[in-house]
Amino acid sequence: MEMNALRGQVGGDVNVEMDAAPGVDLSRILNEMRDQYEKMAEKNRKDAEDWFFSKTEELNREVATSTEALQSSRTEITELRRTVQNLEIELQSQLSMKASLEGSLVETENRYCVQLSQIQGLIGGVEEQLAQLRCEMEQQNQEYKILLDVKTRLEQEIATYRRLLEGEDAHLAAQYSSSLVPQPSREATVTREVRAVVEEVQDGKVVSSREQVHRSTH
Repeated sequence: MEMNALRGQVGGDVNVEMDAAPGVDLSRILNEMRDQYEKMAEKNRKDAEDWFFSKTEELNREVATSTEALQSSRTEITELRRTVQNLEIELQSQLSMKASLEGSLVETENRYCVQLSQIQGLIGGVEEQLAQLRCEMEQQNQEYKILLDVKTRLEQEIATYRRLLEGEDAHLAAQYSSSLVPQPSREATVTREVRAVVEEVQDGKVVSSREQVHRSTH
């Protein structure tokens, strides 16, 4: 339009010669740009795909490791629960045994206390019996000494009577008989009197005692 307006003003034909630079091949440039863009896109896609696969593989490994660890933890938890249950059962068993042993201990202590009281009573009774036996033995010892003295005196008297009877000491017999029984005549009369004590003994005790007298005249 500007060329036409200029032509109208001049009133003639105007020849304009222009030195135009060679035309730019935009299609080629666009194709090159497109190729570069597609290569960059392909490279980015490939890098993104490789990164995705790498991350996916790493994530899968982490998931597998976590799954294995989780399974191991679950197994360990199961074992721990089973162990806790066994320990609780054993604890209840031990508590029951402890209660049973404590009951047995109390029962045993009570039984031994009763037996100890009985034994102490028996010991007291035996001690009383021993004291009584000691007293009885002392009494019997005294009685034995008395009887021994009586026996000794009787043996002495019997020996004296035997000597008198056998005429070993006629003068002593005459004096002894005259001191015992006065005689109106000169004939000597000898009277022998023997006293014997008869005792009945049972279980070391004297239950009866009686005296027997035997007299004879010569």
